[in-house]
Amino acid sequence: QLQLVESGGGSVQPGGSLRLSCTASGFTVDYYGVGWFRQAPGKEREGVSCISGSGSFTDYADSVKGRFTISRNTAKNTFYLQMNSLKPEDTAVYYCAAGAFICTDSGGTYYRYDYDYWGQGTRVTVSS
Repeated sequence: QLQLVESGGGSVQPGGSLRLSCTASGFTVDYYGVGWFRQAPGKEREGVSCISGSGSFTDYADSVKGRFTISRNTAKNTFYLQMNSLKPEDTAVYYCAAGAFICTDSGGTYYRYDYDYWGQGTRVTVSS
C-alpha cells in the first residue's frame, strides 16, 4: 500500500526551527517528486516547496524562500522540510504529497490534482 506519513510538527516560538519529515512506503521515491503544502485555518491549501524525483530540482514559495529547505534521504525513503526563522504566519497543517514531474528546472507545480499520494498532515504552531 502506497503511503506517506509526516512527522515533526509541534509548537515553537517565533524565530525557532522545526524539521518536518515525510516517509514514503510502498513505492520508491526515485520515481516521484515530493511537494510540501500547508493549510492555515480558514485559508486554502498552498504549495510551499517541492523536490524532483532525481533530487536535482527544488522550488520554494516566495513566502518561505531563504528560510525553508527541502531535502531527501533516498536510503530512508524520507523527505524533509527544514524550517528556520519561523513566523506566526507559518502556523498551519503541513502536508507532503508525491507526484510525477511536479518539480522541474522550470519550477514546481502545486496543483493538487498533479499529486497522486498525500500524507495525513502534521500541525505546526508558531506563537509566543
